[in-house]
Amino acid sequence: MNKLTVLCISSYEKGFDFMKQAKEDGSRVLLLTSQSLHEAPWPKESIDEIFYMPDVNKEWNIEHMINAVSFLARKEQIDRIIALDDFDVEKAARLREHMRVPGMGDTTARYFRDKLAMRMRAEEEGINVPPFVHVLNYDKIKKYLSEVEPPYVLKPRMQAGAIGIKKINNESELWQNLEILGDRQSFFLLEKYVPGNIYHVDSIIVNREVLFATASQYGLPPMEVAHEGRVFSSRTMKRGSKDERKLISMNDHLLKSLGLLKGVSHSEFIKSNEGKFYFLETSARVGGANLADLVFYATGINLWREWAKLELNDRYKIPQAKNDYSAILQSLSKQEWPDMNSFYDPEVVWRLKKRFHAGLILTSPNCNRVEELMKQYTERFYNEFFTSAPVPEKPMD
Repeated sequence: MNKLTVLCISSYEKGFDFMKQAKEDGSRVLLLTSQSLHEAPWPKESIDEIFYMPDVNKEWNIEHMINAVSFLARKEQIDRIIALDDFDVEKAARLREHMRVPGMGDTTARYFRDKLAMRMRAEEEGINVPPFVHVLNYDKIKKYLSEVEPPYVLKPRMQAGAIGIKKINNESELWQNLEILGDRQSFFLLEKYVPGNIYHVDSIIVNREVLFATASQYGLPPMEVAHEGRVFSSRTMKRGSKDERKLISMNDHLLKSLGLLKGVSHSEFIKSNEGKFYFLETSARVGGANLADLVFYATGINLWREWAKLELNDRYKIPQAKNDYSAILQSLSKQEWPDMNSFYDPEVVWRLKKRFHAGLILTSPNCNRVEELMKQYTERFYNEFFTSAPVPEKPMD
């Protein structure tokens, strides 16, 4: 295969393993990132050139970006464009469309970024979604309110994670929030709040086929963690269990319906307290919050590196996965550098090294052992490290 030039786009510090793998495979690696990340510890030994975009809170002028990359393309034959973060999916799609580079274009990208588009498509394909309505036509909103009981969640269509999401307890509260939004209303959707357990399925897709998928269960809903201040956790689900098989099947149906040709995906589902599964949201990227490490220690599959391999090689073959179990725990810490050495069980395989954060991953071939330790460690995190901060209205590092 001819040597490829891959342009990686990232407005956050992530995707290091992707770039390392691409370089190891012989590709020329270019990185387009935010000027505010000039001092970030990028793996420069694996990057041929870095280009910086002026930014305000990681937001770029899209027209300026297109002009800048088009100018770069006068001397660089760009063969692939890869978005390393959720917030860069649209940027990459716009560039691919403009430069006619292979890969996901605007239409498909919309299904993996726009929470309204992905819900509408999933519903059309017979996949359960919580009742929702676009915040656009007031008659439709009033009809929805008359048919669907509160509480609701008001969600921005294009944000990631729990950013910008608000729980709405009644109709009066909704109209008050819509008045505050003003002309921004149409960029939101209203959805029935469904209490229950939340899960994520992390996948590798090639030629529209899901070659690898692993299901995990959050300890608490991410929205609750973000808005109310809690320890974040997730663990591998019991393999072969009824719920695990249901989630893997729903995820397969979803990704084929949304048209992802190849790449990686992080999708989230909820099982209501009544026992019904619903699709919540998906993305065409590796999951955040160090969930790729959770997947790696449970399965041996490095999602970042496998993503690079499948994007840059025509004959991709997925490695054999192992079937261990892992759990991850993370929280803000009241100590600048919390001492994690007291968590010395042999199952602890990874510790987070980040200022004012505590985090670890534990792994075992025994599912019950992982659950037992996760319960013990969560209680210790609250007692020894835990603190909280308000969820940002806009994305932060």
